[in-house]
Amino acid sequence: MSADGSWNIAIETPMGTRQTTCSFKSAGGKLTGTQSEGGDSTEITDGTVNGDEVAWKVAIAKPMPMTLAFSGKIEGDNISGSADTGMFGSFSFSGARA
Repeated sequence: MSADGSWNIAIETPMGTRQTTCSFKSAGGKLTGTQSEGGDSTEITDGTVNGDEVAWKVAIAKPMPMTLAFSGKIEGDNISGSADTGMFGSFSFSGARA
């Protein structure tokens, strides 16, 4: 299943559920796009796609500056996986095609 398109994603954190929207485009194993939350939009980096497996990084400023490293799996119109925050550990995420 293609990763291309918009995705509504919920990340489960100790501070509650964070809602974000991702817009992906894949080409030859590379994943590009943006991730948006609360009016802020950031380009994803280091994005890869391999079959139904996806991975990307995004630098955020809120609630504090950090880089999140996402890895997940697409099943039909659903996506799920984990977001590694580094020193704060990993949080699960899930979502659906918008």
